[in-house]
Amino acid sequence: MTEKLFPTTVVGSYPQPDWLIDREMLKKTVPRIRVPEIWRVAPQHLEQAQDDATEFAIRDMEQAGIDIITDGEMRRESYSNRLATEFDGIDCDNPATIIGRLGNPVTVPRVVGKIARTRPIELRDAQFLKSHTNCKTKITLPGPFTMGLQAKDDFYGDPEALMMDLAAAVNEEIKDLKAAGIDVVQLDEPWLQSFPEEAARYGVGVINRALKDVSGPTVLHICFGYAQFVAEKRATYTGLGQFDDSAAEQISIETAQPNLDLSVLRELPNKKILLGVLDLADSEIETPETIAGRIRRALEYVDPNRVIPAPDCGMKYLDRNVAFGKLKAMADGARIVREELAGTGN
Repeated sequence: MTEKLFPTTVVGSYPQPDWLIDREMLKKTVPRIRVPEIWRVAPQHLEQAQDDATEFAIRDMEQAGIDIITDGEMRRESYSNRLATEFDGIDCDNPATIIGRLGNPVTVPRVVGKIARTRPIELRDAQFLKSHTNCKTKITLPGPFTMGLQAKDDFYGDPEALMMDLAAAVNEEIKDLKAAGIDVVQLDEPWLQSFPEEAARYGVGVINRALKDVSGPTVLHICFGYAQFVAEKRATYTGLGQFDDSAAEQISIETAQPNLDLSVLRELPNKKILLGVLDLADSEIETPETIAGRIRRALEYVDPNRVIPAPDCGMKYLDRNVAFGKLKAMADGARIVREELAGTGN
């Protein structure tokens, strides 16, 4: 069977309902430690409420016409802290403060011992997603490079050694997710752009350890930060080409809000591209033709069969009706270009 041209997906998140989470608190910070007060539902009812919110997210993505869906990250206070706080060797009860990627003080967990994963962490999330859709599925995980920099190291004294142990733990988690039937696993690694020298020294090695012996599609997501917090984004990536040597099958990048110079795609000749075509800094819903135009720009540098349309990252901060409208426009825009190419015999 021929694979569908321009299969659409999401980066990961989708807006959490107002009845589930304090959205004003959500918009103020991206928590690295656990923040239970962000939830509006009592602890004894929280899992059930998160299940219900996840079903809403799944149905929205299906109805919008998205081909590869996630659980919307409904159970997360941030993209990273659901996983990053659950490993042995991590102390969240006595947190530290570091300077974050945007130059602001951030409260983070402390690394006080050897990192180890003693149990599955997002396996139930994956099983719930698989049992509630017939679409292809994706689960996102924070990457080991980013997690290593989002903690205060009081044990290793060597960032690469810390990240390699985090990568080994992530690798175990990925294999359980794949065994549960998840089609695509994505590593979220925004800090690869914020620390380019460190990324150049050991970023690819850390990513490859996390993906060691993992079969099936995997994604490396690299971004400039949420539109909620980053109003102006650079028009180019630093060192993107090095990740062509990574084990990830796909590289996920933002192009819409930063109006990225897409000639950088020449640096990734061996990867499929998750192409961010939804500007999440703009609450206006794009027209399908606008999306089609953003996809066409990429085709100057990438074969059509290597392009997977997606949003830029941070959809969780949008109003739900806006998020749904943008996803539907993306699915419709992808169909326009798909039909154009079918008409030309390409």
